[in-house]
Amino acid sequence: MAGGASTPALAAAVSEAGGLGFLAAGYKTAAAMREDIDATRRLTSRPFGMNVFMPSLDEVDAPAVAAYRDRLAPEAERLGVAPGTPAARDDDYDAKIADLLDDPPAFVSFTFGRPAPEVVRAFQGRGTVVIVTVTTVDEARSSGDADALCVQGSEAGAHRGSFTNTLDGALPLRTLLRRVRDATSRPLIATGGLATARDVAEVLSLGAVAAQAGTAFVRCPESGASAVHKAALADPRFTSTAMTRAFSGRPARGLVNRFLIEHSAHAPAAYPDVHHVTSPLRKAAAAQDDPDTVNLWAGESFREATDAPAAQVAAALAGR
Repeated sequence: MAGGASTPALAAAVSEAGGLGFLAAGYKTAAAMREDIDATRRLTSRPFGMNVFMPSLDEVDAPAVAAYRDRLAPEAERLGVAPGTPAARDDDYDAKIADLLDDPPAFVSFTFGRPAPEVVRAFQGRGTVVIVTVTTVDEARSSGDADALCVQGSEAGAHRGSFTNTLDGALPLRTLLRRVRDATSRPLIATGGLATARDVAEVLSLGAVAAQAGTAFVRCPESGASAVHKAALADPRFTSTAMTRAFSGRPARGLVNRFLIEHSAHAPAAYPDVHHVTSPLRKAAAAQDDPDTVNLWAGESFREATDAPAAQVAAALAGR
């Protein structure tokens, strides 16, 4: 839920309700990440976690990125902005790890790859539980000494948390969960299109120790998602989701809108370069209440999302 939806208020509310709230470090500086941790601690004394993006390893075709930037120039002009330019590709990773190790939360999870073994051991030495997101059985087998795995099915909203910038091997959650369960004895957290107590009960019956939800919380008042994003999840004009690289250069699932349809086929596999290019457009579109030009990340069960408080959503997922 990086990029806005994740807030201290949301993470704290979920933890206070008996769940395990998570913050998102993605797209933030180490200092901003620490501010979120401090704010969450002021709101709850219960455990919570922080999710960290691994630095991109993409071999970028710079001319392809430049061509895509040129393609988006008319979109930018219509919105009154200029396309962005590629910037740092490491998401302030080293500074974030140093900061987290100095004063870690109870859980730290990693997306887009696995951290170095010494990083895992350092967190474990501080008593922090390390979780790695996996999208295939091979990733599960190569996830190092992580304490637990977050098994992400193809139904999940937003970015596919794969180790490489690809859709290879994408499987629905129930199938993937069974296969990963057969390949490892580590605790598994299931995620991808989970929006009801029935969904949660099903993945627990398949061997998961916990269920993770994202889209289910996007419309909550504690969520920092934009008003246009929250409204789109309930807008009958949007009827389906699809995977796209159009907004970030990495496969991510969102509501099918005009921008996704017109630009998906032309977006290079270049993350976070494309993310930087489209950032001014997305911000302007959100400010102008333009749902057809902004990324509307959503899992396949997006219609189940409500605007209820996060504590109520957490309780409903738990069957309470």
